[in-house]
Amino acid sequence: MTIISAPQQYNTDDLFVDLRAIVEHNLFLKVEGMNFAGSVKLKAAASMIGSAQAQGLLNPWSIVVESSSGNLGVALAMVCANHGYRFICVTDDRCNAQTRKLIEAFGGEVHVVDVPHPETGLLGARIEHLASICAKNPDAVWLNQYENPANAGAHYAQTGPAIAHNFPRLDVVFVGAGTCGTLMGTARWFKQHRPHVKVVAIDVEGSVSFGGEAGTRRIPGLGMGMTPPALDRSMIDDVVMVPETETLRMCQRLAMRGFLFGGSTGTVVAGAQAWMNEHGRPGMTAVTLAPDSGERYLDTVYAPMWREEHYGAYARLTGRYTLPDPDQLPTVGSPSTPTPPPA
Repeated sequence: MTIISAPQQYNTDDLFVDLRAIVEHNLFLKVEGMNFAGSVKLKAAASMIGSAQAQGLLNPWSIVVESSSGNLGVALAMVCANHGYRFICVTDDRCNAQTRKLIEAFGGEVHVVDVPHPETGLLGARIEHLASICAKNPDAVWLNQYENPANAGAHYAQTGPAIAHNFPRLDVVFVGAGTCGTLMGTARWFKQHRPHVKVVAIDVEGSVSFGGEAGTRRIPGLGMGMTPPALDRSMIDDVVMVPETETLRMCQRLAMRGFLFGGSTGTVVAGAQAWMNEHGRPGMTAVTLAPDSGERYLDTVYAPMWREEHYGAYARLTGRYTLPDPDQLPTVGSPSTPTPPPA
């Protein structure tokens, strides 16, 4: 029996989907959306609120403010509701309507920015709007997920160890790159405790996180319009860039097997399959993460009219992935013959 008194007290950390029949590699998907916030962002939200409380930054009349493309906003709205804090989420017009309604259902307030900053895009515009809220209200507390160590700390404490516990002979872990909290926390744990495990970042085309050319991105969750402050490239062995058309294809493939996941999951699974197609070897075992489920994307990722409007006849396009020039990435030391972890 499990009895909780706060929604953030419940999360599953040992649920994995076997993707071998779908991607034809030993790839397993860690499901992160089985909690009351519905996404991996519950870990970051609970950790950042807990850290702010421990530092004495929050009081009963505080207003928590944060920039989010969606899932963190929902998680923070839920955690703030539980603690009695007012919450304001600054997002942009890529955030879907259901996510906004969920934030409001928890008592949160949603501010939508639709005019990009001339240099830093929609993310820059969101942060600029958020700064104006803080300047006008002395009770406002910006958690700043982009630089808050409690964001990555949640994944160092939970996500990395959970993967290693369930897959003691792991070879590769694939993690999507958004604000890089999940990526950096997970990568740091493996580099310190299982250094033979390769850490591969998955990003979406149009993101500039790893120095790529900025482009239009319509599926929220991964990618940034600026270099993430939390990113430490020395922790990453490789990067795969995935076009959004391949995100859509993979989401459909998963759905046809009965697994309805969000767009970020389609991206990381597509990227992981591409990397393993090129670099995999017999017996190699890999894990990637599913940040959330697909119910919040029924009007976008899973809506034929939306896909046709934004991507045309995407199903007939030839998929392509981009593996960056190795010379552009740091060399991370690893033994030439990895030593398997203890069983």
